[in-house]
Amino acid sequence: MVASREVEDAIFTLDGVAEVAVVGVPDEKWIEAITAYVVTTPGSDLNAESVIAHVRGRLAGFKTPKTVRFVDQLPKNTAGKILKRDLRDGSAG
Repeated sequence: MVASREVEDAIFTLDGVAEVAVVGVPDEKWIEAITAYVVTTPGSDLNAESVIAHVRGRLAGFKTPKTVRFVDQLPKNTAGKILKRDLRDGSAG
């Protein structure tokens, strides 16, 4: 099992990351694939490969995201809590 917080903390150490949420999404090959949703800071030139390489250098390979998706904002409830369920089921948008 992979703790999303551990992967999120690793990604947060990258310059250019404003917010991040990590979830497991259904995957035919892996059953569940780690996916990182990243909001970047203005002017950031981060790309998926740099995020994946960064995590791979800090955590075990199986904890490395299979996919990195860059989004303008993360879905949140009225209290500001990230709605990871919306990210998992694809209803975020």
